[in-house]
Amino acid sequence: MTSRIRQGPIDVHAHWLPEDLFGLPPGSPVPPLNGRDGQLHLGGLPLSIETAAMCDIDRVIADTDAAGLGSRVLSAPPFAFPVAAAPGVDDYVGAFNAELAKVCSDSAGRLLGLGLVTLHDPDAARQQMAALARSGSVRGIAVPPLLGHTSFDVEPMRDLLRFAVESDLAVLVHPMQLPRPEWSSYYLANLIGNPVETATAAAALVLGGVLEELPGLRICLLHGGGCAPALVGRWQHGWQQRADVRSGQTRAPREGFAALWFDTLTHDGPALDLLRAHSDPSHLMCGSDYPFDMGVARPLDLPHDGGIDDVALERNARAFLGLDLGEKHE
Repeated sequence: MTSRIRQGPIDVHAHWLPEDLFGLPPGSPVPPLNGRDGQLHLGGLPLSIETAAMCDIDRVIADTDAAGLGSRVLSAPPFAFPVAAAPGVDDYVGAFNAELAKVCSDSAGRLLGLGLVTLHDPDAARQQMAALARSGSVRGIAVPPLLGHTSFDVEPMRDLLRFAVESDLAVLVHPMQLPRPEWSSYYLANLIGNPVETATAAAALVLGGVLEELPGLRICLLHGGGCAPALVGRWQHGWQQRADVRSGQTRAPREGFAALWFDTLTHDGPALDLLRAHSDPSHLMCGSDYPFDMGVARPLDLPHDGGIDDVALERNARAFLGLDLGEKHE
């Protein structure tokens, strides 16, 4: 089943969570969400997000129009990832996926979705992905770059990628902003931590033999791949010089990196230029990080300034999402 969407650039990186799921998954390491005076809080921490922007679909669609987008792809905010192996996680995942499929199906071609899966239970995740693949409007899954101290080169995360390929689903990788003592001030858990988490996932994919095993994998690393584009040359040198870096029996890192997908949310033109120097131009897509404070209200400005036009942004996103490139628009 192919979902029909409006013509125009597609924002693959936007977040949504229905208010009835603000309690977050069982075992969540962070406190529940709540809205106070129209502003969203994580426990007592203000998030600088209007509550409606996270949960009100009419508001999301209005903001999509204001950004000049044809459509948006919604995924859960990272604090809603089910990172704990706790009873009740399957029910939370099922509830999110059902509500996501409904709002996307009812959006008149404005919204698509990326669902959740039970990260610690490959059997449950496989069944959930099979159900998502039947929905039409949910085109893939959103997952963290790390689960505990592991990434995509080992189980259970590697299993999730195998099942995504089996189900022809896209995979979106969003960092979790994991705390570390040295990043406790100045928002460094986000400003440094998020790019490092994403680069760790990129290294696991490029050096761990994942891309060789799963040539059909469509996996997108957000925020322009974090700091990974600046490290590709270092990985290449290490791969040439050290047997342990080559232990995954992979192609050269420069070639592997070009097989990954990215959004263009680099916040900086020179950073986007660096990403473009190492990536496949057909694998770059618009991303906004809506509605977070590190997101942008006009996500098309940066790629436009870099010479990436709306036709390319839409075509690339359609390919990533597994949509028919020749379908007629509504």
